Amino acid sequence: MTPRASLLLVVLASAPLTLQAQTRSARSDLDASRRTAIVTAAARVAPAVVSVNVLRRQRQVPQDPFAFFFMPRGSELQVEGVGSGFIISSDGVIITNQHVTDGAQQIVVTTRDGRDYTAHLLGEDPQTDIAVLKVDTTGLPMAPIGSSDGLLIGEWVVAIGNPYGYLLGNSEPSVTAGVVSAVGRNLLPSQDQTGVYVGMIQTDAAINPGNSGGPLVNALGEVVGVNSSIFSNTGSSIGIGFAIPVERALRVADELRRFGRVRRAWVGLDVTGADELRGWKQSGGLKVATVATGSPAQRAGIAPGDVLVEARGKRLRTFLDWEAVLLDAGPGDALPVIATRGALRRAVTLTVADLPTSIAEKVSVLGDIQVVTLTPAIRQERGVQAQQGVLIDIGANTQQATGLATGDVVFQVNRQRVASAAELRQAFTGAAGNQAVTVWFERGGMIGRSAFYVR
Repeated sequence: MTPRASLLLVVLASAPLTLQAQTRSARSDLDASRRTAIVTAAARVAPAVVSVNVLRRQRQVPQDPFAFFFMPRGSELQVEGVGSGFIISSDGVIITNQHVTDGAQQIVVTTRDGRDYTAHLLGEDPQTDIAVLKVDTTGLPMAPIGSSDGLLIGEWVVAIGNPYGYLLGNSEPSVTAGVVSAVGRNLLPSQDQTGVYVGMIQTDAAINPGNSGGPLVNALGEVVGVNSSIFSNTGSSIGIGFAIPVERALRVADELRRFGRVRRAWVGLDVTGADELRGWKQSGGLKVATVATGSPAQRAGIAPGDVLVEARGKRLRTFLDWEAVLLDAGPGDALPVIATRGALRRAVTLTVADLPTSIAEKVSVLGDIQVVTLTPAIRQERGVQAQQGVLIDIGANTQQATGLATGDVVFQVNRQRVASAAELRQAFTGAAGNQAVTVWFERGGMIGRSAFYVR
């Protein structure tokens, strides 16, 4: 064999090996490209995500005259519910949504590997839609916690949860990806969206039924929010979802674990309300309407007519911005505020106090409150904008204790819509205890809120 032929043979023999090496390299590159930040983030948090399965009893209401006569009085039906949650402590402390646990008689938590645990409720807070559960075990994986403060509009996030519970056949959580659409979103009650949510994270990551209570996770694999509500007529995702900032969820969870209730921030001032929503683009802040005697606001030198333009470094445009600031503050916190009085602009610090009613005598559930169900005739007579609610007549003592006034139209208690006198009585009865009840009402065409305790 000539040297030339020998060289050709060596080249031909080595060609397949080079092709195999190239194929292996290409496959390796492809595998590496599949393992994106989203994959890594989901894998980091998923072990700490749980299903929350709830049993509650629901009173049956006759739907027709036949059912009215033949359905036993007080008939109840056992109803199953499902949500999600995530573990924040290896000894079994779990955060979920309050509307998932509301009215639960039995709660079972299922971990990613299929283990079931009976959970008991450490506490729940309807105003922030946060509940805390505890299962009796140790060594559970914990979700890494991040921060929502530095979220960037357009950055990747993933929503993790169990959207349909056992209907999907296993306990492996589902993952949907999207971006942060907006931050600091405020949502008012509407026919399609019950509850009041302020300072929320908006995302287009799909949030479907059962995702409630699951974590919203950034690309680093850190929890930045708690999936809470879906802005949808059908209850399924239409690309607009919302999550509670994780800092708020953790603060509420800590309050519930330490005190059994959430202490509410009180600074002793009221700002102008719903009329500011119409002109927020031109608004230079929120005008102070009233200041309570001896309150933190008065001690800081705030007076009626002052305009609050900033709090905790956040611009104030509507009264909901102020509500969001108060919701994330607790008794003892120092609340930096920038206020104007004419041409004078000054910075003051309010020392946040607890609600005065938390140390005052509790009011009766109804006491001397007289209520009338809102009808079209009453709406026309009083010029009420609310489509449904109850008109109240309240005694002087209860008025002082609750902040409500005769002529107010109450349309929501905590997250429960109120359309009749019976529903208001039921809402107050259900809220009685250590938790503050938040009442939303219309007064003179403006929306207001009052928080107090009932017994």
